[in-house]
Amino acid sequence: MRRKQAAVVLGGMLLLLALAACQRAAEAPAETGAALTAELVTATREDWPDRLSASGEVAAWQEASIGTEVGGLRLEEVLVNVGEPVRKGQLLARYNEDLLRADLARYTAMVAEAEAREAQARADVERAERMQGSGAFSQQAIQGLHTQAAAATAAVASAKAQRDAQALRLRYARVLAPDDGVISARIATVGAVSMVGAELFRLIKQNRLEWRAEVPAAALTRLAPGATVQIQRLDGGLIEGRLRQLSPVVDSGTRNGLAYVDLPAGSGLAAGMYLSGQFELPGRAALALPESALVRRDGNSYLMKVDAQNRVQEIKVQTGRRHRQSIEILSPLDAGDRYVKSGGAMLSVGDRVQVIGEAPAP
Repeated sequence: MRRKQAAVVLGGMLLLLALAACQRAAEAPAETGAALTAELVTATREDWPDRLSASGEVAAWQEASIGTEVGGLRLEEVLVNVGEPVRKGQLLARYNEDLLRADLARYTAMVAEAEAREAQARADVERAERMQGSGAFSQQAIQGLHTQAAAATAAVASAKAQRDAQALRLRYARVLAPDDGVISARIATVGAVSMVGAELFRLIKQNRLEWRAEVPAAALTRLAPGATVQIQRLDGGLIEGRLRQLSPVVDSGTRNGLAYVDLPAGSGLAAGMYLSGQFELPGRAALALPESALVRRDGNSYLMKVDAQNRVQEIKVQTGRRHRQSIEILSPLDAGDRYVKSGGAMLSVGDRVQVIGEAPAP
């Protein structure tokens, strides 16, 4: 009885082994088939433009303060407001000129009076010199007449200086734009009495703006005047600027230096905006692959390498810059190695692929 049971068990085991062998034989042809058709690429070394990101404030290239140069006068008229473009020499505001004109007339009369006295003094000198031989005038008297004539000439010069100073005060009663530009601030109020030095307007000279980018000190050496800068506007659009100069000092608190970037006219920007941008640096070599070749998993990046037998191997890599549709691979790669261009996430290690452009495996 026991022998019969053992024979049955042994026969069952043999049957199971035979079935397993048949299954392996049936699966063997299928194993030679490809799991997925794939397009392969190799890494290439390319010269990519490098970029440096920065942020900073838009500011006036130069902002002029326009103030009062005469005191004690009432502001009679203000002709411009904030945001208005002005031309050099344009009248911006005017003080009451009545008192200044009256004073100018008085000083003009003083000049005429001084000139008349000078003419009389010179005539006295000429008459005394003509009569010097007759003994009518002593040498001392003639010298005194010369002194009076010189004093009269000095008095004329003094009167003319006072007249010219008053004419200048009258000119200062009319506030003119020192340059082309746009009014950025107005403090002037009609009816206010002037004080010398009081600010009336602020002017963005030539309506010229600049972007003052804050750049880490270590990156300043990578920049050079003339570099192209792409600045992103608040609406998402891009503006191209040009690096004009670098600050000679670095802020001791932030350890950042300023890069001054000229902005084009009509950029639509305003002083005070805080924007981001990128400096275009000289090209730098990159080991590049299509970004679609990357497989991202658990915060890491992988490439699906295909060996000579068209089987898949997984390689972990570090990535760097992006340019168009390619990505820089920082990890070393062997020359000539082939990688799955796209769809690598659907493959597993050891899978066999059918390469596009190659004949199927027999």
